[in-house]
Amino acid sequence: MDKKSLLKDTIEHIDIRSFDARPIIEAYGRMAFQARNLHNASDIFNRMLRDGSCSIILTLAGSLFSAGLKGIVADMIRYNMVDVIVSTGAIIIDQDFFEGIGFHHYLGDPAGDDHYLRELHIDRIYDTYINEDELRECDVTVAKIADGLEQRSYSSREFIEEMGAHLERHYPKVNSVTLEAYRNDVPIFVPAFSDSSAGFGLIFHQQQNPDGHVAIDSVRDFRELTEIKISSQQTGLFIVGGGVPKNFAQDVVVAADVLGNERPLHKYAVQITVADERDGGLSGSTLKEACSWGKVDTVFEQMVWGEATLVLPLIISDAYHRGNWKGRSRKRYQRLFPR
Repeated sequence: MDKKSLLKDTIEHIDIRSFDARPIIEAYGRMAFQARNLHNASDIFNRMLRDGSCSIILTLAGSLFSAGLKGIVADMIRYNMVDVIVSTGAIIIDQDFFEGIGFHHYLGDPAGDDHYLRELHIDRIYDTYINEDELRECDVTVAKIADGLEQRSYSSREFIEEMGAHLERHYPKVNSVTLEAYRNDVPIFVPAFSDSSAGFGLIFHQQQNPDGHVAIDSVRDFRELTEIKISSQQTGLFIVGGGVPKNFAQDVVVAADVLGNERPLHKYAVQITVADERDGGLSGSTLKEACSWGKVDTVFEQMVWGEATLVLPLIISDAYHRGNWKGRSRKRYQRLFPR
């Protein structure tokens, strides 16, 4: 098969408004194992939405948007179910911004010939294909955005805001998390920003501008997210996957204390993961464990051991149809940091 025939069928993003998950979530509450855990997680998330004092921090890791979950997170912003996002770079740049500027992910084959795919400039994520030539165009777009900015250091939040502004100017009709966050003043942090297509774009930008260039300041990321925690009354974590975004969001409780602003532990926490805690890996470390570090309270916390493409649509569809988001006021934390 040639490249055109392999890159034919696009990944479609699931629409949580098109089905009502409330009946199955309620039924899961009378079952056992991960079904009941999922019911409990949904209940905790709805508690977050009802609690007017709670700021909700969503953390994202893994190949989520390339798998069809982008629309869910865009709707979480659109319908005021999230106040801050902390993510890996691949999700925001290689997947969301990449699609925002007109490209797609495609249905692939986990048993595909990877040597042949490499020859065709097709990248594979399990059963999903990406056009590598288009990813290079995404890199160049990031470099051009950097070229147009004042040559100084930026937090990832600042730079992603500029990416949102770029989409607003040139692609205002796309369904994009970056664009929706820009429109609703939801800050997005990517603490490992260079671990993505943005990294390629920025090293090209810096190579072309050796005497003055844009750089990403991860310490500023940490300080800004900590300032959001300090300005919040209560906080809740909704963790999809784990890794750096999970730990980054948990750590702000301790960071606030270090800065002399003691704040409550994260009052609510839900994590969706397929990892477990036996090897000490962060993605599988339990939320109860985080309590010992002074990060997460244990009254309203729930681990769900399940794969995100199966679990996340059910939780967010349930929350959408219950409608607790309708009574929330938007936090608009982007406005804490004037441009």
